[in-house]
Amino acid sequence: MTNQTPTVFRFITAGSVDDGKSTLIGRLLYDSHVLLSDHIEQLKSNSYHHTDQAPLDFALLTDGLAAEREQGITIDVAYRYFSTPERKFILADTPGHEQYTRNMVTGASTADAAIVLIDASRLDLQQQPVRLLPQTIRHSVLLKRLACPHIIVAINKLDLLHYDAAAFTAIQNAYTQLAKQLQLTAVHFVPISALHGDNIVHSSTNMPWYDGPSLLTLLNTLPITDTAQPDPGLALFPIQRVARQDGSAKDDFRGYQGRLEQGQLQVGQTIRLLPSQQRSTIAAIYGIHGQQEQAQPGEVLTITLQDELDISRGDTLVAVEHPVQNHQHIHASLCWFDDQPLNPARKYWLKHTTKTVYAKISGIASVLDLHELKEKPAARPLQMNDMAKVQLLLQQPIAANRYLDNKATGAFILIDDISHRTVAAGMIEQLG
Repeated sequence: MTNQTPTVFRFITAGSVDDGKSTLIGRLLYDSHVLLSDHIEQLKSNSYHHTDQAPLDFALLTDGLAAEREQGITIDVAYRYFSTPERKFILADTPGHEQYTRNMVTGASTADAAIVLIDASRLDLQQQPVRLLPQTIRHSVLLKRLACPHIIVAINKLDLLHYDAAAFTAIQNAYTQLAKQLQLTAVHFVPISALHGDNIVHSSTNMPWYDGPSLLTLLNTLPITDTAQPDPGLALFPIQRVARQDGSAKDDFRGYQGRLEQGQLQVGQTIRLLPSQQRSTIAAIYGIHGQQEQAQPGEVLTITLQDELDISRGDTLVAVEHPVQNHQHIHASLCWFDDQPLNPARKYWLKHTTKTVYAKISGIASVLDLHELKEKPAARPLQMNDMAKVQLLLQQPIAANRYLDNKATGAFILIDDISHRTVAAGMIEQLG
């Protein structure tokens, strides 16, 4: 019997400020027994009001920045790593504050699942249907546009409502309605108290009316599925760096370095270079352990070719039969991050895989109204956290796919070329 290496499962926490994201992560780490003894002692000593009866302040395990502790909010994305016999986990505690939505997008872009926390004590349960908080809705919209495979709705702080089953059901119904509007499919609900550990790692005796899995059990059993599953036979390799050993030597080495984003490569395979459309044959492939005959998606490689082509950072090597082409006009779903509004007259840097080109937003088709969840005509320039459908005109072509077809080649960011701030993130919906 062979031992299988545990798979890696990435997940994030999302939701509004004070929904309990950092406390949830701290409790999950503590109850999973993955913390070192010195971390536990530090946690106890830093939980100033801790007694034998009072719970520990688990948020201290993830709110690592002094500014976070002083303000009582999460600012940065805090990554933590732990494992169970079934899986290795990479978790990201992302900010809930509206100002830091861009940080949440960073964490969610590669996640296999997202835990959307809802503070049950902050909602008006007398109102039917229950109205969810705006940031909960905003994060859910972003998770839909980022094609996050699984959403776990953790309805938190039920201890403050005496573990009321009716409260859980009312909030579950409200989010189910939102999920229908957004066309979210893989949605799971878990009633929890992060502070007291109910249904985090172990099933809660305080909620006998719930017979579903605990949060950790659910994370251990969710299938790892990529909503964008490109054809494995269609290799795509963006060039990150051209490595030269000695340009004057007789046996001059010229290797093209990057990560294989799609498909497989092998020595002797004919490839096509974008944007020039030149062709060559792979002479050698070098991985992290040395020379190899073939490569799989996700591997970091150095590739040499039989021909000397004019290749630089931002070019892309693809299988000759790959349908991807050069595009200068793209239609995208965009989230504006910057506190300065979009300037329609300006050009911004567009960073796509390893290529950076100037781009101009040539048109705004619509802006999402979060209250009605409807696309509406843009009445003003894009403001911070606006989500819009836009058209972009690029100064140079890029080798791109739709985001739903390939996340790596279907996503981009916009950068202010003066301040170097990331002002927006986009997912390509249509090319040409």
